[in-house]
Amino acid sequence: MSNPLEDRFEQARAVADAVLFEGYVLYPYRASAAKNQLRWQFGVLVPPAQAATTGEHSVQRTECLLEPRGGDRLHAELRFLHVRRRTVERLDADGGYTEVPELDLPDRVLVPWDEGHEERVLIHESLDKLTGDQAAVHAVRFDLPDAVEYEPVTDAEGRTLGRLVRRRQRLTGELRPRVEELPGPYRVLRLTVSVHNTTTVPEHAGAGRETALAHSLIGTHLLFGVPGGRFLSLTDPPEWARPAAAGCRNDRTWPVLAGPPGTDDVMLSSPIILEDHPAVAEESPGPLYDATEIDEILSLRTAALTDREKREARGTDARAAGVVDLVDDMPEAVRERLHGAIRGLREITGEDTASAPLPAATAAGPGPGPGPGLSLPQGPGHPWWDPAQDAGAAEVPDVVVIDGERVGAGSRVRLTPGARRSDAQDAFLHGRHATVEAVVGDLDGETHLAVVVDDDPGTDVRRAQGRFLYFRPDEVAPLKEREETP
Repeated sequence: MSNPLEDRFEQARAVADAVLFEGYVLYPYRASAAKNQLRWQFGVLVPPAQAATTGEHSVQRTECLLEPRGGDRLHAELRFLHVRRRTVERLDADGGYTEVPELDLPDRVLVPWDEGHEERVLIHESLDKLTGDQAAVHAVRFDLPDAVEYEPVTDAEGRTLGRLVRRRQRLTGELRPRVEELPGPYRVLRLTVSVHNTTTVPEHAGAGRETALAHSLIGTHLLFGVPGGRFLSLTDPPEWARPAAAGCRNDRTWPVLAGPPGTDDVMLSSPIILEDHPAVAEESPGPLYDATEIDEILSLRTAALTDREKREARGTDARAAGVVDLVDDMPEAVRERLHGAIRGLREITGEDTASAPLPAATAAGPGPGPGPGLSLPQGPGHPWWDPAQDAGAAEVPDVVVIDGERVGAGSRVRLTPGARRSDAQDAFLHGRHATVEAVVGDLDGETHLAVVVDDDPGTDVRRAQGRFLYFRPDEVAPLKEREETP
């Protein structure tokens, strides 16, 4: 019989896997590639003694808001990778084994490699028992001891040629969940869960990042579920919950609503910034682990690897081998789907051509002009990027009123983007001074301000090309004459 919460968790895990294994092994998927020499970039929690020397942290903290309603039990799942250091040994004539830099086989080239083994720690506890002094009693501790595993390497006839040796170092940690009821007209709980690496590294193990990683939680993230309850979005909370949402403190993690749109009983706390209800694109044929690349380009590049390179990739890691096999066996129809997809396109006539409108322009769109959602018709009398070129476009005022001030072309403003969007570039621009170039509108009737940042050395080029940043009126503040440039 289907378990609704487990179904939601399974959907969230599909997204979380993209986080857990982000950067796990990068194209060209070979251990010898320079980009695969420094790994484990996200969600790394090192032993406390190694935090100062590695630049990493030993604690991750998540806070989110929950309306318990009919829910009375928290189900939480901590997921992370634990490094297993793999070495390669060749079988000697006398029956012994000798460690070697590689073992060259007809189908793969086995080399030393740090594998990531998925670990899970679960919590199933009553919300009442996680309040007040009771919370400390229900901390969940885990201890993964040292271990060594051996895997024989055989040829096509079954003869032993060598073996793989995997060594796991001890890793201890603790999950500390806590629930606090907040004052207000509605019953809202603040759920806090901190993840601690409590490992003590032996003195003889040495120092440095490589030592620390062997005792670290990697790709650390959490799944929360409260059947019958409702989590509140921290990026777009109800108006009455905004002060409480603003008071939530999240360290090295980003909690978002998970599961399909319209559901709110599961939350994913990720070390990578996501939006609410993230989903894996339906065009994606499988995990490629290198999200810094476009799937289509990455697939074509992988297909172009030499036979020797593919053999080394297959011998580097089972997941890398899976990528090579995926690309080699990819049907042409699936490859064509990677070329691109348009979601939510709306024509200038206003007629919908998909189920959802094109999203409004972001604060730092990658292309010239107003970007997604803004009309770009041609016509005389206006710059090419100005929607006023379209005679049939809705009329947009020349100025907007912000905090009682009239703001239009030439006005200077201070950028104050909030937490509504998850674009990390907004944070870099917060507080910067900018000049408004135009007031424009999109096809959904939204008004935006096209701006250039005052101290941007490329301002002249941006003006000439119409490459502006776009903010809604509530994301800027009129600049007072005496305000100094930050």
